[in-house]
Amino acid sequence: MPRPQKSRRICCYPDYWSFAPDQDKANDTVTMSLDEFEAIRLIDYLGKTQEQCAAEMNVARTTVTSIYDGARKKLSQALVDGSRIVISGGNYTLDNTVSAEIARKGNGIMRIAVTYENGQIFQHFGKTEQFKLYDTADGKVINAQVVGTNGAGHGALAGFLKNAQADVLICGGIGGGAQMALREAGITLYGGNTGGADEAVKAFLAQTLVQNENPTCDHHGHEHGEDHSCGSLGEDRSCGSHGCGKR
Repeated sequence: MPRPQKSRRICCYPDYWSFAPDQDKANDTVTMSLDEFEAIRLIDYLGKTQEQCAAEMNVARTTVTSIYDGARKKLSQALVDGSRIVISGGNYTLDNTVSAEIARKGNGIMRIAVTYENGQIFQHFGKTEQFKLYDTADGKVINAQVVGTNGAGHGALAGFLKNAQADVLICGGIGGGAQMALREAGITLYGGNTGGADEAVKAFLAQTLVQNENPTCDHHGHEHGEDHSCGSLGEDRSCGSHGCGKR
């Protein structure tokens, strides 16, 4: 029986999840796994050696060589054949970016995260400095705490929420790349909301909070029907800092 493959450690989710030539007129699609993306990021982008990359990904150097060679082959195929590159899946674990103050949630608990500032839903996901985490059971909030993001941004925030065991995110504006990261993390998104954080959680538990289809542009608030603008996709992608060594 073959030995189970060891998970590769990655620092965070990417900010951008697909690339294509000539305004998406690609001939085919090449799928690059997140561990392959991480090897490219560490070696080609940050200039680390394969030994250093292996240490950061917590695997053997020979494993890094195999991952890296496969990723470079996919990049060359996309460049020569005009293929779209999509980043998705892989055998990976996220680096632990969560403060020790965040308790592990128990069985049967749903954890709701809200972008948070002074009691309100903060409107730009990529710039949020705090989340308020609500642990709920049987339709009621049983515990809540406010936690800092330590300067993380974009894809790193999705990783932060995954490691914090969040099941749901309630926020204002959020870019397409962050939405992809949340889907990869298995976190349900309720974007495009305004108003008080506590009130939004109550609306979610009452099943009256709306899942906006396009929270990156003009949209309606939750049950109050308030119109507002949360910024464009481009604005959300350009804001905030990245917590995993991007230059």
